[in-house]
Amino acid sequence: MKPGSVEILLDGLPLRVPAGTSVAAALAFRAPGCARVSVSGETRAPFCGMGICHECRLNIDGQRRLACQTLCSDGLRVETGLQAGGQNP
Repeated sequence: MKPGSVEILLDGLPLRVPAGTSVAAALAFRAPGCARVSVSGETRAPFCGMGICHECRLNIDGQRRLACQTLCSDGLRVETGLQAGGQNP
């Protein structure tokens, strides 16, 4: 393990990010870089960065949470519910 970094599981795949990275920022490290798909089929990504808009809500360690308000830690499980290509299953 690199010093100063943590490894999370993003949709079941390992992703190493710098320590102190928010889950919202970690999403940008891997395509498609979004948190979910809206009911109209548009991809949604973190927007406000402070928990007001709720565009970054997803499952973190089995609970619905805001990615912009959650820091990455070793072993954190992040599930966007997206399949490859940015589509909901």
